[in-house]
Amino acid sequence: MKKRNIMVLGGDKRNLELANLLADDGLDVKISHIHGLNFEGVDIIIGPLPLSYDKRTLNAPFHTEEIEIDELLEKMKEKTLIAGVIDQEHILKGQAYGITMVDYFKREEMQVLNAIPTAEGAIKIAIENMPITLHGSNALVLGFGRIGKALSKMLYGIGANVYVAARKHEDIAWIKNLRYIPVYFEELDFVLKEIDVLFNTVPQLILDKNRLIHLNREALVIDLASKPGGVDFDAADKLGINTIHALGIPGKTAPVTAAMIIKETIYNIIKERGL
Repeated sequence: MKKRNIMVLGGDKRNLELANLLADDGLDVKISHIHGLNFEGVDIIIGPLPLSYDKRTLNAPFHTEEIEIDELLEKMKEKTLIAGVIDQEHILKGQAYGITMVDYFKREEMQVLNAIPTAEGAIKIAIENMPITLHGSNALVLGFGRIGKALSKMLYGIGANVYVAARKHEDIAWIKNLRYIPVYFEELDFVLKEIDVLFNTVPQLILDKNRLIHLNREALVIDLASKPGGVDFDAADKLGINTIHALGIPGKTAPVTAAMIIKETIYNIIKERGL
């Protein structure tokens, strides 16, 4: 690969590890919280996942001050920004400044590979917060997308009784084929009282007050969906249900692996776009 000048902008431990991996490959790498926000001479800017949690400031926990996205975009005119989960409003503003924006989290290879550390991290959280073993427990996974598939497989391997809720008939067929216990979403109320741990992967409100009242009060709920998540956390708190909104798991539990996945995806983007 032709040598490039890269800036790793913001982000968590994943981005720090990513900077190390890129430097090991011989690229000239700057890290924003160390080298500052001077984009002169930078060919490609690699942002965090997500780019922003509040749609206003950069996701940059290692910076001492908040960084406004609008101000950043004005500074990086005519540059290429590759980041994860970029808000449509920022894409439009970036276009006005001649910025080429690429969302690496929309890539299938990124989504599939990222599901593995997410699933492992979710299981780690469950083990640390449950008074019983996952082996022999009743574990419910809401959603049978990439994360749902990876998580269900791991839970089954541990020896949990794996319930999987899905809407599509083809997903239910695969759930049966893999010897999990299939649950249609309209049937959830009838199984919630039997569940010891519940993992939500669906990015919309699934566990509202009307559903939570049916859940076993001793159950642990781990929401893996991006904000605002799929759980009514206020209602769960009033019902005494233990909930954890587990965001950015790969960056917390497996930052090196997560960085390798991001690097591979970014290299694919660079090659395909001739950057």
